[in-house]
Amino acid sequence: MRIGFFVWEYPPKLVGGLGTYADYITREFVGLGHDVTVFTLNPGNLKTREVFKGVEIHRPMIADASNVFPMFVTEDLKRWGTNIRFFNDLFIYNILSATKLINQLIKKEKCRFDIVCVHDWLSSISGIMAKNETKVPVVFHVHSTEFGRSGGQGSAVVSHLERATADVVDRIITVSEVMMEDLTRRGWPKPKISVVWNGVDPNRYDPKRCSEEDVKKLREKYGVQEDECFLFFLGRLTWVKGVRNLVQAMPMILEKYPKTKLVILGKGEQQRDVTETARRLGIGDRVICNFEFVPEEERILHYAAADICIFPSTYEPFGIVSLEAMSMEKPIVVGAHGVVGFKEQVISSGPDQNGIHVNGGDAADIAWGVKQVLKDPEKAQKWGRKGRERVQRYFTWKKAAEQTLQIYQTLQDNIDVTADEAIEDYSKKRLISKVES
Repeated sequence: MRIGFFVWEYPPKLVGGLGTYADYITREFVGLGHDVTVFTLNPGNLKTREVFKGVEIHRPMIADASNVFPMFVTEDLKRWGTNIRFFNDLFIYNILSATKLINQLIKKEKCRFDIVCVHDWLSSISGIMAKNETKVPVVFHVHSTEFGRSGGQGSAVVSHLERATADVVDRIITVSEVMMEDLTRRGWPKPKISVVWNGVDPNRYDPKRCSEEDVKKLREKYGVQEDECFLFFLGRLTWVKGVRNLVQAMPMILEKYPKTKLVILGKGEQQRDVTETARRLGIGDRVICNFEFVPEEERILHYAAADICIFPSTYEPFGIVSLEAMSMEKPIVVGAHGVVGFKEQVISSGPDQNGIHVNGGDAADIAWGVKQVLKDPEKAQKWGRKGRERVQRYFTWKKAAEQTLQIYQTLQDNIDVTADEAIEDYSKKRLISKVES
């Protein structure tokens, strides 16, 4: 198949899980013998067209029209303030990318695309345009929703784009059963929705690839002594990740396990809140913050250095970080209340247990979960091994790609069946015409 792939973040520009997903899944598509053409945002310093690792990438150059939008758009968009530039870039990226697909590649260069897939609202305008102008099936990949990300306080424009796209596309793929339930509960068309879990590369996320010397140096960098426990959080520092609740849980953890330090790695709007909370609680020396986005190899080393990984999200439709930690044989504590896909990855009881489920909105429950792991280090190591086994069985990028391609193929098969029916109907009509004459 030839796949048109619209996603706003793509290497070398990565912000979070969506970019990681796009990076790995497109390479798996190519590895399985398919052609992939990516349309993504250009920060202004990248080539507008190139082939990288077998993937053709288009990045249109953006122009600033942010002071134009408030002249004719809804009151909701006018309230975006300085964020209107972000909407501007996304809007123009969508228009230019979809136009390039339709007019340049399909009409002028005669490229035959079998599927167009668009990821989240950030590329939804492209999907709508592709449906308007072509007969190519369009798949909407929904990794999260505006309602969930904002706690119901988000942009009406974004929510409208999400729902409008869901209504016009041929298929919706989302990342977890709990997310499918949430979409259905909000009135999205359930017959269109399929679930495909995300993945991780267990060959890359392998504890055996990290040297003991490098692990020791990283622990020393954060001041974690040999006899201390290294708790690790990785992610965007935003309210849905539960990071402030994790900091508030630390005094309760330290009360029983004083030789414990929490390392927080990530960026986001809660950076100052996190440091102020730690200082207010008098645990500034036990909470070490690294507010930056580090390369993948460095992230892998952080997992290797950690003793327990903690992701107490309150809204997380999937969450790739837990898979990365599981693949690195780490016991994990995850939020499992609400629309949180972690509970489909992490087994919290029985012979296959690999971690603990907690309420990410409750600091006391987070503390309880961490202490459950700390009280039996031998059992915790066993959970880590079980986590890696589970990743290898269910959560590889190859499996995610194969299952996604199967869904794409059903749309192609439907087109072929429709075409065959049309030909058969035409032949019958001609035969009847001949008999009558």
